Amino acid sequence: MSLWIRGGRWIDPASGGDAVGDILIENGRVARLGGGVDAPEAQVIDAKGLIVCPGLVDMHVHLRDPGLTHKETIPTGRAAAAAGGFAAVACMPNTRPVADSPEVLDYILSAAATPGPRVLPIGALTVGEKGETLTDAAALKAAGAAALSDDGMPVQSAEVMRRGLRQAAGQGLTVLSHCEDAEMVRNYAVNEGAVSEALGLPGRPAVAEELMVARDAMLAHETGCPVHICHVSTAGSVEIIRRAKAAGTPITCETCPQYFTLTEDEVLRQGALARVNPPLRTPDDVAAILAGLKDGAIDVIATDHAPHAREEKALPLAQAPSGMVGLETALGVTLTALYHTGALPLPKILEKLTAAPAKILNVPFGRLEAGGPAHLTLFDPEERWTVDPEQFRSMGRNTPFGGMELRGKVKYTIVDGQIVYRG
Repeated sequence: MSLWIRGGRWIDPASGGDAVGDILIENGRVARLGGGVDAPEAQVIDAKGLIVCPGLVDMHVHLRDPGLTHKETIPTGRAAAAAGGFAAVACMPNTRPVADSPEVLDYILSAAATPGPRVLPIGALTVGEKGETLTDAAALKAAGAAALSDDGMPVQSAEVMRRGLRQAAGQGLTVLSHCEDAEMVRNYAVNEGAVSEALGLPGRPAVAEELMVARDAMLAHETGCPVHICHVSTAGSVEIIRRAKAAGTPITCETCPQYFTLTEDEVLRQGALARVNPPLRTPDDVAAILAGLKDGAIDVIATDHAPHAREEKALPLAQAPSGMVGLETALGVTLTALYHTGALPLPKILEKLTAAPAKILNVPFGRLEAGGPAHLTLFDPEERWTVDPEQFRSMGRNTPFGGMELRGKVKYTIVDGQIVYRG
């Protein structure tokens, strides 16, 4: 099938391309980019007033499949990704069984083999995510692992982490690290501070994140293995990463929309819907996250899409599981908070959602170029809409953004030249 995308503003952060013009897609690839398109037999998409960019890449999602399919399945997660403008999503290994073997990765890839957003499985760094015995990195890479991580279960032992980084480096794999000291955070529900004190609950201190960020930055520097810090939430973490980069450490990081838009006070308003790991922090932390996005200390915007069943999130705050869904709100929240406030220019925002995560994972996404694969997202940067969780394609409804008016909406998602979502 041929597609003629007519009259949109196409932006390719990887090359710096930014122009108004036509795009012709043939046989799953970008046949022509710019003027001179004449394809009377092609299906036409009128993109006037729309932004056309590389398909978004989310390098941190939880699809819950296998084993936790009462929360999400690979098909529903991919449908949510398509609706959110994502052409590819990297799924974390904390499934049941854990994605620590080629057999589990084979299951995930087989379940995602139909047309739609590409699923990039992340293999576990340690067997069972127990932080003790390293997995077979070579076997996982051969089975299709895009990276290694024990996300959700921080690797407590520095010695195990060091050996894991050396093994990953030998396979050319990045390690994605969830940085929290488990003994300091336990299963606590909120940030340690004013809100935890008001609720009479123990809290997760910022230093619990920062200690592990500093440790993994030092290990990355010593081993030479690229380390990517997941869901950065504190001012101290941003500064540690900024300094590590300046010292030449192979370190990158991500944050999520909730960490540059919401504070710990959201827990007082919405209870368990605002419970995430790491927790929502203070206004000073939000300001530091914004500064890190602006100066490049923070490379990527990811979602940490973490669906839970409705009855699970209805439990009291201290008993409810942590996490929120994010695939279907990420672009709208990000554009509303960063683009429409003037905090970041649009190409820089899109770089953090496309080229940067694709480069870190070393996957063939994140570029819009003639001859390249046709993975594209088309969105209206001005359209206003109200978040209605009951309309989500995801099985999860657990979002603190419900009822919020956002500005910026996905209109089309195209993967391998096929329209997989039409808004």
